[in-house]
Amino acid sequence: MENKTIVFDDLLSKVSTYTKDKKDLEIIKKAYEFGNAKYFGEKRLDGNGLIDHHLNVAMILTELKSDYQTISSALLHEVLDYNTTIDEVKSVFGEEISNLVSSISKINKLSFNADSNYTITYYKKILVGLCEDVRVIYIKLADRLHNMRTLWAIPENKQKEKAKETLEILAPIAHRLGIYHIKSELEDLSLRYYKPDAYYDIVKKLNNTKVERDNAIKEMKENISNILLQNNIKHEIKGRSKSIYSIYNKMQKGRRFKEIYDILALRVYVETEQNCYLALGLIHSKFKPVPKRFKDYIAMPKENMYQSLHTTIFGVDGNLFEIQIRTYEMDQIAEYGIASHWSYKEHTDGSKSLQNVMEQKLQMFRSLIELNNEDNNPEEFASNVKSEVLDDNIYLFTPKGDVIELPVGSTPIDFAYRVHTGVGDKMVGAIVNEMIVPLDYELKDGDIVKINVNKNSKGPNREWLNIAKTAQAKTKIKNFFSKIDKDEAIKRGEEMLQKELRKQKLTFSTFLTDKNIDYLLDTLNLASIEDIYRSIGSSKFTPLYVINLINKEPKTKETIVLEKLSSPNVKPTVSKNDVLVEGVDEIKVTLASCCKPIKGDDIIGYITKGHGITVHRSICHNIADVEERIVNVEWNENIDKGWPTNILIEAEQKENLLLEIIGKTTNLNINIQAINTINHLDHIVYDIIVLAPDKTKLDKFINDVLSIPYIHKVERITK
Repeated sequence: MENKTIVFDDLLSKVSTYTKDKKDLEIIKKAYEFGNAKYFGEKRLDGNGLIDHHLNVAMILTELKSDYQTISSALLHEVLDYNTTIDEVKSVFGEEISNLVSSISKINKLSFNADSNYTITYYKKILVGLCEDVRVIYIKLADRLHNMRTLWAIPENKQKEKAKETLEILAPIAHRLGIYHIKSELEDLSLRYYKPDAYYDIVKKLNNTKVERDNAIKEMKENISNILLQNNIKHEIKGRSKSIYSIYNKMQKGRRFKEIYDILALRVYVETEQNCYLALGLIHSKFKPVPKRFKDYIAMPKENMYQSLHTTIFGVDGNLFEIQIRTYEMDQIAEYGIASHWSYKEHTDGSKSLQNVMEQKLQMFRSLIELNNEDNNPEEFASNVKSEVLDDNIYLFTPKGDVIELPVGSTPIDFAYRVHTGVGDKMVGAIVNEMIVPLDYELKDGDIVKINVNKNSKGPNREWLNIAKTAQAKTKIKNFFSKIDKDEAIKRGEEMLQKELRKQKLTFSTFLTDKNIDYLLDTLNLASIEDIYRSIGSSKFTPLYVINLINKEPKTKETIVLEKLSSPNVKPTVSKNDVLVEGVDEIKVTLASCCKPIKGDDIIGYITKGHGITVHRSICHNIADVEERIVNVEWNENIDKGWPTNILIEAEQKENLLLEIIGKTTNLNINIQAINTINHLDHIVYDIIVLAPDKTKLDKFINDVLSIPYIHKVERITK
C-alpha cells in the first residue's frame, strides 16, 4: 500500500465507525489541532507537511481499532521535538496520553546500530515499551510503516539501514503481536529497499504469471461460490496472494519460484463458526483434498488466538489450491491482532479471554527484562530476545489440544512453566507423543506434550537453569529458589538472634518490643521483622550488632566506625596503609568503585552501614550529604603501587595507532592491564584499564595520548 493524502475528517470518520463517544472524538480533534500548531510549516523529505505523516500514522492505527488515547498520541508522537515539554502535553491531555507520547519519543530517539551494545539497548527500549503499555509499540509500528511507504525520499544508505532494522526487529515484533497485515507490508517494503534486485526479480516473475493465475483463481472462486450459494451460506471469497518476502524466504531455502507459486490461494469468509465447517464439508465433497494438509485452527487456536480452517485441494486443471475458511471476526484478529478485537469491547467474556492471551504474551517480554536485570549479561539478553521474540517459534499441544508457542530449542521444562508456574515447580517428568523423554529433550513443532507432576515434589532442581531455554522458565526457577533461600535465611537469622540474646542474658520478648522493633526497622531501613532476621541470616549484620543498636551508650564517631566493621559483610580492602583515617588506627578501608580514586586525587571517607569506611573522590556525586558520616582521610605518601582506572579513547581507524598509544606509557611507570576495542563505522573506541602510580602521571599519559594525530578524545571514566 503506497502513501496517500489523508485529511483530518477522513481520520475522524474512520474512528467513528467503532466508537461513538463524543468526548473521545473531541480529544482526538484537540490532539490534531495541538499537533498541527506545533508542526506548522515543517516539511518531510517527501515534500509533504509533517502533520500529514501523523495523520497517516493515526489512520493506520484505526485499522487496529485503536482507542482515542492511542490515536491522540500518534498525532502527538513528535511534538517533544518541536518546542514542547512533556509537562505541557500532560497539562492539556492528561497523564495517560503524556506517558504514551514520552515512551514513543524515547524509543524513536534510539537508533538501531550494528554495534552490539546499541542493539541490546534498542531491544531493551522496545521490550520496556511493550511491557509498560503495548500501545507504545503499536504507535511505533504504525510510524515505521508510514515511514517505509515514503522511504524513497531518503538517501540510499539510510534506506538500507531502516529496511534492515525493520526486517530484523520491528516486523518480527508485529508477528509476535499477531498483526499480520502490518507485518507483511513491513517485510515487503523492507525487501524492496534492502535487496532490490531480489525483490524486483520476484515481482517480474509474478507479473509474467499473473494472467494465468488470475484466470485459475477466478474459475475456482466461481465454483466454490456456486456450491455455497446452493446451500444458502452467505459468504465472500478473495484471492490470497503470497507476500513477496515469504516467496523470497522460501527461495532462500532452495525452493524454485514455480514450485512455490504452483499452489494458488483463496480465502473464504462466512458469518458463523458452524458455517466454516459446513463450507469445508461442501468444498471437500466437490474437490478432492490433499492428504495431511488439513489444519483445524478453530478447534485448536494458535497461542495468539489465530483461528481458521486450512485445507489444500486439487482444483480445476490439476491446480493445487490452498483454502482458508474463517469468520469475519476471526479475520480481524488474524490480520490486525488481538488488540483490534478488545479495544472497545472491554467488558465481554470473549474480550477478557483475548486480554488474557495478550497478558501472557507480555509476561514473556517481562521475563526477558527481569532475567536481564538479575544476570546483567548483555550477550545472553540479546540471544534471548533473538530466539524468543525475533526468530520463528514452534507450536506444541497439551493433551487437551491447547496450543503452546515456544522458541525453537525449547524443552519440557519450558513447556511446563509456560502452562503454569505450579506445573513447572511440581514437574517430575514429561511424555512427548506418548513416549517418556528426558527433561533436556528438544521439542519439535507439533509435539503433544504431557507434563507429569507430583504434588509432594520439593520443587525444581537448580540444574534446570542450564536446561531451560526461555527467560520465563529461568525467571520462575530463580524466583522459586530465591523464596527458598529467603525463607531459610529468615529461619537461620531468628535462631542466631535468639542464641546471641541468651549469651547476653536477654530474653527474646523483652528485647523485641514494638518500640524496639520500630527503632530497628527505622535505623536499618528495613520493612519488617522478617527482614531483620533475613539480614542476620544472610550475614548482612551480626546479631550482636543488632542487639547493640538497642542496648547502646552514646558513642564517638570512631566507635561507630568500629562497630559497623563488626559486620562480616565488608568489601575486600586496600593494603593496610594505603589510606590513613584521621583519629582511628588499623581500620579496614574500601576504595569506592563508583569514582575509582587513585593516589593524588582529593579524597574523603564515608562511613557506610555494614561496609566500613569507603574512600571517594571529593567530587564524587554519590556521597550523601550527612556530616556525621564523613571522616577525613589522606593518601599515605610512602606507598608505591599501581592504581587501576579506566581510560576511554576515541580515534579514527588508523593502522598501528594502538601501538602508539601503548608507547606513551614508557617512562611513566604505567602498565596496561586490559584493552577492549569497540569498532564503529567511522571511528574506533579503546576502553583501556591502566595501572597508574598516581594522578600526576595519569594526567601526563592522557595529555600525551591526546597529542597523537587522529585521536579525538581521551577521558578518565568510571564504570
